[in-house]
Amino acid sequence: MVQSFPKPQKPIRFLTGFTLLEVLFSLFTMVAAIIGVFSLAQQTTSFLPLSGQRLVASYLAQEGIEIVRNLRDTNKIKGNDWLTGLTGCASGCEADYSSQSLASWTGRYLLNNNSFYNYTVGQTTNFQRKIILTTADALENPDPDTDILKIEVQVFWHEKGRTHSFLTTEKLYNW
Repeated sequence: MVQSFPKPQKPIRFLTGFTLLEVLFSLFTMVAAIIGVFSLAQQTTSFLPLSGQRLVASYLAQEGIEIVRNLRDTNKIKGNDWLTGLTGCASGCEADYSSQSLASWTGRYLLNNNSFYNYTVGQTTNFQRKIILTTADALENPDPDTDILKIEVQVFWHEKGRTHSFLTTEKLYNW
């Protein structure tokens, strides 16, 4: 007589599905991701005006350097000493693209006249530009008859109750 053994039974499987813990974890992950994306978008949009203002400030600073370079070149063309009109600005001067000389810095705001910034006509902006000119330090050039002029241009502006600034420097040489 053949003895029959009962067939092995498959283990009882639970119904497949998500547990409450898995659902809560996935919801938490999705909410955290969505909050992160919205936070990043909010920060990006809040920095856009500041980055635009910083770009304008960098252009105004570069223009300040170009103004000084233009005055130096004009001196050379006219046969004057290259530093004519470029002294007395250790505490700050101001000038715009139409200036024939530098004036003492008074903290005036630049005016915008169809994308040209000046001090005479246009709509008042929140930008101030200060041009500081000094001869090279004794450490840099021990010769008192220096042929190097250090230019520092600072542009200040106000945004959301805070004062921001942009600084650029360059050395100008007597050629």
